[in-house]
Amino acid sequence: MSRELPEQLQFLANRKAVQKTTTASLKGRLAVITGSTSGVGLAGARRLAQAGCDLVLVARSRDKAEALGSELRSAYGVAVSVVLADLRSLDEVRRAAELLLRDCPRIDILINSAGLHSTTLTRTPDGRETVFCVNHLAPFLLTSLLLDRMRESSPSRIIQVNSEGHRFGGLDPSDLDWKRRHYTGLRGYGASKIAQLLTTWEFADLLEGSGVTINAMHPGDLRTNIGSNNGPLYRWFLHTVTWRFLKDPAIAGEALYYLAAAPELAGTSGRYFHVTLEERPTAQALDRAMGRVIWEKSQALTGLAH
Repeated sequence: MSRELPEQLQFLANRKAVQKTTTASLKGRLAVITGSTSGVGLAGARRLAQAGCDLVLVARSRDKAEALGSELRSAYGVAVSVVLADLRSLDEVRRAAELLLRDCPRIDILINSAGLHSTTLTRTPDGRETVFCVNHLAPFLLTSLLLDRMRESSPSRIIQVNSEGHRFGGLDPSDLDWKRRHYTGLRGYGASKIAQLLTTWEFADLLEGSGVTINAMHPGDLRTNIGSNNGPLYRWFLHTVTWRFLKDPAIAGEALYYLAAAPELAGTSGRYFHVTLEERPTAQALDRAMGRVIWEKSQALTGLAH
C-alpha cells in the first residue's frame, strides 16, 4: 500500500514529478536577470528570450554577457542590454539599480538567479560573509531598490532562485557573518537560502494588492558550475562524479519561463516552488517572527534602514 510523504519530505516526490508548462507569450515584456551568463540564469535568459521577452542581463563578465546578448538578439530578435555588477559588492548592486532605473521605464520581471557556494569561509571587502552577501543581501537590496518601478509596471513578477539547500539550516540572526561559529559550506549556503525565503514572505506582504508578485523556487538538481570557485578537488568531483546524477539546466529555464509567464499564476505570491510544483519549505523558513528579525537586519546591513 502506497503512503503519502509528509509535507516536509514532499520534495523527494517532486524531484520525479511531471512539471507544469505554459505557452504564454512574453513579447513586449522586459525581464532583469542576475547571474545571467551561467547555469540557471543562462537557461532562464534563453527560454524567456525564446518567448519574446526583452532582457537586461546583470553579470560580472562583460565579454560573456555581450556574447550572450548577441546570441539572443540573433536567435529571437529581442532587445538585450547588459548591466555589470559583482554582487559581492553592495555598492555595485546600488550602481546597477541606478542604471536599471535610469534606462528601464518598466520592469515586468525580476529574476534573482546569481548564487554562490563556498566550502570555506570568505568575506567581502565590506566584511560580510560572502555567500550570505551574494545569495541574500545582494538580491534583497536589488529587489528593494527596484520595487517602486515594478509597482509602476504592474502586473509584474519577482522570482527568487532559491534551493532545497535551505534545508541544511545554519541561520543564526546573532551571527550572520559566522564570526563565532565554525563555518561549513552546506550550513553557510543553507543560512543564505533560509534568509532569502524568510524575506520573500515579508516582501509578499509588503506588495499585497500592488499587482507585483514574488515567489521563490528550487530550480531542480542540475548540472551547473555553482561551487566552481572552490578548490581543484571540489571541481574534479563536481564535474566527474556529481554531474552524472544531475539534469540539464534547460529544466530550470522552462520553470522560470512558467513562473514568469503562466496566466494561472497572475495572483500567486509568497509561495515556494520545487521547479514548478508548490511545496512547503522547512519549518525554520516559515518562522515569521524570525523573518521580521532577518528583514530588519537585512535592511540595516544593506543601508536601507532609516
